[in-house]
Amino acid sequence: MAERIRVRTREREELLDITGKVREVVRASGVSDGVVHLWALHTTCALTVNEGADPDVARDMVHALRRLVPQQGDYRHGEGNSDSHIKTSLFGPGLTLLVEDGELLLGTWQRVFLAEWDGPRTREIAVVVRG
Repeated sequence: MAERIRVRTREREELLDITGKVREVVRASGVSDGVVHLWALHTTCALTVNEGADPDVARDMVHALRRLVPQQGDYRHGEGNSDSHIKTSLFGPGLTLLVEDGELLLGTWQRVFLAEWDGPRTREIAVVVRG
């Protein structure tokens, strides 16, 4: 089953929890045991799994990436978002997660995040669930 998730980000840089949307697609697929593949259809946002219980973790990740790859730098790309492309490459545009008993298999504190590096924008993630 192939599906698309659309999300609207609010900030230039943020980690947005999309776990609920991914769970909906997995449940609707009817797959009992298998994998779910997620792919961000953009070059300036990424996907990651990390702790979702404490919102400070997502905040800390955004702030650490801002220090590691500042918005202003010795970049040649003319659109002014070179840092966003670099941050996306560091995280990666795709994830493969497990499905068990019809549910997205995550650890107790794990959540799925869209890592926005050039927002606010409407983003689209392709989702394929295979049994």
